[in-house]
Amino acid sequence: MSENLISANSESARADESQEVPATSKKVRETVEFATANPDVDQPFAELGLKADEYARIKEILGRRPTSAELAMYSVMWSEHCSYKSSKVHLSKFGDYVTDEMKEHLLVGIGENAGVVDIGDGWAVTFKVESHNHPSYVEPHQGAATGVGGIVRDIISMGARPVAVMDQLRFGAIDHPDTSRVVHGVVSGISQYGNSLGLPNIGGETVFDSVYQGNPLVNALAVGVMRHEDIRLANASGKGNKVVLFGARTGGDGIGGASILASESFDDTKPSKRPAVQVGDPFAEKVLIECCLELFRAGVVEGIQDLGAAGISCATSELASNGDGGMHIALDDVLLRDDTLTPEEILMSESQERMMAVVRPDRLDEFMAIVDKWDVETSVLGEVTDTGRLIIEWHGDVIVDVPPRSVAHDGPVYQRPMTEPSWTAEVAANSVESAGLPRPETDEELKATMVALAGSPNLASKEWITTQYDRYVQGNTAQAFPDDAGVIRVDEESGLGVAIATDANGRYGYLDPARGAQLALAEAYRNVATAGAIPRAVTDCLNFGSPEDPEIMWQFAAAVEGLAEACQDLGIPVTGGNVSLYNQTGGVAIHPTPVVGVLGIFDDVARRTPSGWKEPGQTIYLLGTTEAELDGSAWADVTAGHLGGVPPKYRPETERELAEILINSSRDGMVDAAHDLSEGGLSQALVESCLRYGTGARIWLDELCERDGIDVFTALFSESTARAIVAVPRSEEVRFKDMCTARNFPFIRIGMTDTGDGSPQLEVVDHFSVGLDELRNAHAETLPKHFG
Repeated sequence: MSENLISANSESARADESQEVPATSKKVRETVEFATANPDVDQPFAELGLKADEYARIKEILGRRPTSAELAMYSVMWSEHCSYKSSKVHLSKFGDYVTDEMKEHLLVGIGENAGVVDIGDGWAVTFKVESHNHPSYVEPHQGAATGVGGIVRDIISMGARPVAVMDQLRFGAIDHPDTSRVVHGVVSGISQYGNSLGLPNIGGETVFDSVYQGNPLVNALAVGVMRHEDIRLANASGKGNKVVLFGARTGGDGIGGASILASESFDDTKPSKRPAVQVGDPFAEKVLIECCLELFRAGVVEGIQDLGAAGISCATSELASNGDGGMHIALDDVLLRDDTLTPEEILMSESQERMMAVVRPDRLDEFMAIVDKWDVETSVLGEVTDTGRLIIEWHGDVIVDVPPRSVAHDGPVYQRPMTEPSWTAEVAANSVESAGLPRPETDEELKATMVALAGSPNLASKEWITTQYDRYVQGNTAQAFPDDAGVIRVDEESGLGVAIATDANGRYGYLDPARGAQLALAEAYRNVATAGAIPRAVTDCLNFGSPEDPEIMWQFAAAVEGLAEACQDLGIPVTGGNVSLYNQTGGVAIHPTPVVGVLGIFDDVARRTPSGWKEPGQTIYLLGTTEAELDGSAWADVTAGHLGGVPPKYRPETERELAEILINSSRDGMVDAAHDLSEGGLSQALVESCLRYGTGARIWLDELCERDGIDVFTALFSESTARAIVAVPRSEEVRFKDMCTARNFPFIRIGMTDTGDGSPQLEVVDHFSVGLDELRNAHAETLPKHFG
């Protein structure tokens, strides 16, 4: 079947070749020979996103001007999205801070399609988060859908079976007219693609803030599992090995796509970029997943690379660069959906659901038999060479002849100018105290504040979104949203599994990029530990404005430095991730938003701890201490629209101690529920713990206020870090208190879960009571009210 398709496609292309076309037509093939003989031809390098000095460097590398096909390749591969040219010098810090101890469980680190972590018993997990921000604003449904598809293919390319996805979303103001368009499109795209793949969506975040109005963030995370021996890498080695493209046909729906679209700021004066957004087919990807897994089991793949940003340009140059350094490709053997595509368009197309494999000639028939079985279209494009050159032909003419490393890895590296923003001192001085924000003075006002926060867009229930996702397909989801971390069982026999949490706080990032990144890591780390898992590895997606703005570049560098230091503090390495820059419109940048995902390990997911209490009569303890840390808080935002001051302190040693207590108490059955304290402070943690299973609580705060020297308002709404609440059965109280005392970790009894008498409520003794029905209404109605 495959050979017939290849032949038919080649005949069509050759028929087209026979037609004479004028020199001005885009159908003219520009060969290397022609480019060498005609050095003075004007080329549209600027329109393709290249700077004049970058174009000059390409000519220096090649010793001539590039052909139009070479220019297309360099333009997409040297784009910010693909080359990381503004961020490379800073990202190296993740490696600088990694210790030997942190590498102990790391099987594959930064530099491959995704990191791989040893979780024991011969099992490994790969996970990664990436952005699809700009495409999701232009075309929300397809942008988000193909974001899911792309990150899933990264997981497949490591040799793993995808087992779960998560999403981290940032939208504009909830009541802005355009927000509904983006929300409906993004959520439908994620649900349609993920549900069709049969992958559970086990958690994530959704934030609304006007700063993201012109630049929503759609970050997608995927998780895959494999045996150690199944790990695959992206390289093309072995002279004579065949290079095979398989999956969907190449079309014009993603030309330039994310690679160029995500490498400059939006500007209302420029033409629409809608045609650049890729179109996904989740059912084709589902078949591709199963086909790839069977190819891996059969041992017929030497190297593999998914086709995402930059398409064939990326796959060929990266495979060649990572391998023996040479490859020869016949581009006219690419199967097309549109026979009018030029070679340049074929090279730049980011059409979805495609993979490229390196196959030994003696295993090619086996490879073809498997792809034919799955009815996956396939074409052999060429072979690995030892020439050190990537050579691409079109109908027998050489249109690309480049050193692959110059395309894939040795692109421009910028030391962008950096300047601390002039406004940082003024913003830092504008604390909630100096601004004189009015605080609730009566018990009724305290109650009203709790209810207002529970119903605010960023703290309200996200069930309107999450119920559109299938959270339990495949049957291995042990825990999912709204719990603090998603939990997936890896091995049914032993119960071995993983927990994953993702977090970010753009408000903290605006106030202090370094600490904002550290607090994002700390919260994700804490959420994983709250579930009872041992934190083991990190992935990140660093979302910032234009790197050409020295103030933005300063924010980025500070965030990377802060995150790298925090990873060392907590003893967990960054395994990979993504950088998304140019997230700004008309000079207005988003807040620095480093999304951080943490992977944790369970010996047995049956011991996981949920985030809400079920049983009446259990004792509620608060772990950690509370200070008056309200700058950048949900309270300041919701009640006054205020953003100023400094974020809460980052407490790495306390976070590690807290995590050990949470993990040990979960493993040993000392707690039945645990919830971290973060946005909204103790107030929001209590609301969510009560609403999780409809069990109320009686809370008393006098002893806490006396111990920490705070008032009831601060006790409820401060966002001090390294804190959690736990529900402890009466039978385990002595053991739990002894453990905390032995570790000299601060803990205090603050309440009891509801005895079950009467209507469930949350009571703050001597201050106020609020029924769970009232809280649930406030918490659950916000998103449906706006999005229907």
